[in-house]
Amino acid sequence: DYKGQKLAEQIFQGIILVSAIIGFIYGYVIEQFCWTVYIFMAGFALSCLLTLPPWPMYRCNPLKWLPVQESGTEDKKAADRKPKKHTKN
Repeated sequence: DYKGQKLAEQIFQGIILVSAIIGFIYGYVIEQFCWTVYIFMAGFALSCLLTLPPWPMYRCNPLKWLPVQESGTEDKKAADRKPKKHTKN
């Protein structure tokens, strides 16, 4: 549902932002860029784990689909249909 998608997007962006800030500050303090990348990748993995699977918290507001409508076009058989003529320009 759309509310679940919005919630997943907000969680994803929040975790990415927080992990990027923490990773930058920690990497700056210890003067190791690799730790910045490690923390950011850990935040990315955590956010993927929390937002990619279809958890029940994202499916609280299911969409109501319209019922299938029967139409009269199904009565025609494939042999009864006229083939389309293609013209070359």
